[in-house]
Amino acid sequence: MSYLGNPIDVIKKLYTEQKWHEIFTFCQNMLESDPKDLVALQNIATALLQVEKYDDVISYCDTVLQINPLDEYALKNKIFALERLKKYDQVILCCDKLLEKNKNDSWTFDSKGLALNELNRHEEAISNYNASLKIDPNNTTALMNKAITLSYLQRHADAIPIYDLAQFLDGTLKEACMAKSDAYTKLGKTDEAFLAAQGLLVSDIIKFKEKAAEKKMRVFDYYCLNEFLEIEKREKQRREKPDSK
Repeated sequence: MSYLGNPIDVIKKLYTEQKWHEIFTFCQNMLESDPKDLVALQNIATALLQVEKYDDVISYCDTVLQINPLDEYALKNKIFALERLKKYDQVILCCDKLLEKNKNDSWTFDSKGLALNELNRHEEAISNYNASLKIDPNNTTALMNKAITLSYLQRHADAIPIYDLAQFLDGTLKEACMAKSDAYTKLGKTDEAFLAAQGLLVSDIIKFKEKAAEKKMRVFDYYCLNEFLEIEKREKQRREKPDSK
């Protein structure tokens, strides 16, 4: 099938429709006119990434990198492909090239950290997550990866506040509160582990334990009492709500 119009617009339309084979064919035709057409080369690589042709992705990215060794788009696509192929040493090399161009790229520090983790170079991984967090202190990806690495290294007390910050920044990160709970469990802090699993932040856990102690109640019992009272309160409000009919 032939397509009319600006090549960029055609490719965008095909992307929207997720027609990866058509993108490949269309861009191959572009390369017949100009074998060094970066738009065609880049989009072929991205389309191949979608259909899991990772070795081919790398080949097209390398063609781009022969033209521009620091091309960001090609390096990142190559990283995605190398990660799928578990070629982590090469991922690190690509990340280093990206950092030559931009030392403030938190995504690249995160990617390098993950590759280092896979190679059991965990302290180096933590250094990269720290570099990412220096650029963006609210980067929940870096926070979670750093905390998970610390947990793996049995540094649970260090991991807990980092899980907590990630949870504070993104309340939808259920894995953060569960990982935090697990870290408390590993430290033998069962009350904290229980409260963390309920989604409480560290500051709230401390306050909750203090209130339970004031009531001379176990943390679990005090939590159940609060839940019962909250249900009772909602039920009372429901009964007192005027009938809309």
